[in-house]
Amino acid sequence: MVLDAMTLAVDPDQGVVAEARLLSSQYDGQEAPVVLRAAIEEHFSGEIALVSSFGADSAVLLHMVAGIDRNLPVVFIDTGKLFGETLRYRDSLVDLLQLTDVRSIQPQPALLQQHDPEGALWLRDTDACCAVRKVQPLSVAMEGFSSWITGRKRFQAETRTKLPLFEADGDKIKVNPLAGWNRARVEAYREEHGLPAHGLVADGYLSIGCMPCTDRVKPGEDERAGRWRGQAKTECGIHLGLLGHEAFGSGI
Repeated sequence: MVLDAMTLAVDPDQGVVAEARLLSSQYDGQEAPVVLRAAIEEHFSGEIALVSSFGADSAVLLHMVAGIDRNLPVVFIDTGKLFGETLRYRDSLVDLLQLTDVRSIQPQPALLQQHDPEGALWLRDTDACCAVRKVQPLSVAMEGFSSWITGRKRFQAETRTKLPLFEADGDKIKVNPLAGWNRARVEAYREEHGLPAHGLVADGYLSIGCMPCTDRVKPGEDERAGRWRGQAKTECGIHLGLLGHEAFGSGI
């Protein structure tokens, strides 16, 4: 950690916020691999994981991480509602990049039985569905880590235009090394390194989540316009806070 133990002990939450701001300032303008290596090997060594959806852009960040530490924990939330193409993409990238610690986390059966026994919760309450199938499993999976890496980028949606390199999320810090990348840069990196594309991208799916709530993106729309089509909802809840396990509706 960058800040000293005394600062964190006085006000842990403010300490994490200040640390994230300090790190963002320190690494402003640095290339993504530099930010990643510093986070993995220096600031959060042994306490950091990559959270990956194995979606449209995931190969780029996974490739960077593999070049630093193939043994880094990679957390993948298998909601039980994903496209088969996503699961196959996960398996092919794991083999290609020789990732050794990919953790496929599923919703807890007891919670599914309680909140979504028929598997149709998404039809009546997408927030609650995301909570039980994504947010709660990730909350449990992130126990023991002080930080996690995301592949979010500012260009993806209006809600992400001010995304910092480092940000506080409760008592953890999220690292967003690709925050400043645009679509052209992502594609150039993928092609330069011969990385396969997700099987649904060519069919117009530019942001890929669960099958019932993912649609093709029309020309001129932002890349996440196909998520929860026709609803005001723009995020599943994972990036709206992991404080506690109380995210069943509130905070999403």
